[in-house]
Amino acid sequence: MKVMIHKILALLMAFFMLVSTVSWTVEKHFCFGSLVDIAFFHEAETCGMDLGLVEEEVSSKNNSNTCCSDETILVEGQEDLSISYDDLSFGQQLFLVAFTSYYINLFQPREQHYVPHADYPPPILVRDIHILDQVFLI
Repeated sequence: MKVMIHKILALLMAFFMLVSTVSWTVEKHFCFGSLVDIAFFHEAETCGMDLGLVEEEVSSKNNSNTCCSDETILVEGQEDLSISYDDLSFGQQLFLVAFTSYYINLFQPREQHYVPHADYPPPILVRDIHILDQVFLI
């Protein structure tokens, strides 16, 4: 139970970290007061009614009485979370290099020692010679 709670909290913290560091953009396009399109991370598609002549666009920019309007919501993410190696002291850098090289070497295959008699079977014992000669280690 404790392990499951630990994993859930770790996933939640990772999710919150991702959400707080990503910049979010939400664009909405309204036509005659009703929502036509909503878009995340890119521009919202228009309804096609703002494709008038250049004079109408110039006059609509001067007048606030247009049929279409756009609304943009921008949430900036945090950018001060990055750690550079310039902030680490020499001892910390040395520890990181040593730890990384040791960790990588853990997964290197070890050498197999050569056993010269591995392909030959042991001799077949007909009788137990130690019992016959009554030789025992004391």
